[in-house]
Amino acid sequence: MKRNIVIATVAAAALIGGGTVAAYAVGDEDSAPTQRQSNVRVADDRDDSAADDRDDDTAEVRSEAAAKVTAADAIAAALKHTPGTAVSADLDDDGSDVWEVNVVKGDGAEYDVRVAADDGKVLGAQRDDDDDNDGREDLAALKGASVDAREAAQAAAAKGTVIDVDLDDDGPAAWSVETTKGEWKVDLKTGKVTQDHDDRDGDDSGDDD
Repeated sequence: MKRNIVIATVAAAALIGGGTVAAYAVGDEDSAPTQRQSNVRVADDRDDSAADDRDDDTAEVRSEAAAKVTAADAIAAALKHTPGTAVSADLDDDGSDVWEVNVVKGDGAEYDVRVAADDGKVLGAQRDDDDDNDGREDLAALKGASVDAREAAQAAAAKGTVIDVDLDDDGPAAWSVETTKGEWKVDLKTGKVTQDHDDRDGDDSGDDD
């Protein structure tokens, strides 16, 4: 009888407290204590929430950095330092606030030009010594194009702060631009901005006539 009273008391405490409660049955000395745990997912939920907050903070930092020196500004600075054809510009998301602009020379040689996102100064340029033909392929894809990377960034800026510009040659070649409001395609010849089909999660208002 006493054992039942103790168990009932502890169970009531567990319901009132709402936390993790260890309940031990009073009985034989050889009997193993039993432990009941509740709300074991509380810590996991808090971890997920913290991760979401960190992602939001990173996006906000990238947006603020891109607002100081735009993608178009970074591309212009990179090309002034290292003449050629810009095929991509990406704002680092590691907190360094640096634009990385990929410039291809006429012979296909590629250079990574780093531009400070706070004042637009070129921090340096390094040649990409990979033995592939990406540079030549990019130049071939841009042959006959009327819209360069800087102009694509300017066109897509109407859709949010630009944080990434890249040449997408998977299918009909186009500029792929990521902004704080979504992902967009910019036509190489007309400069028309349309929402990336892979990014249509419910917003179909991205077409720009």
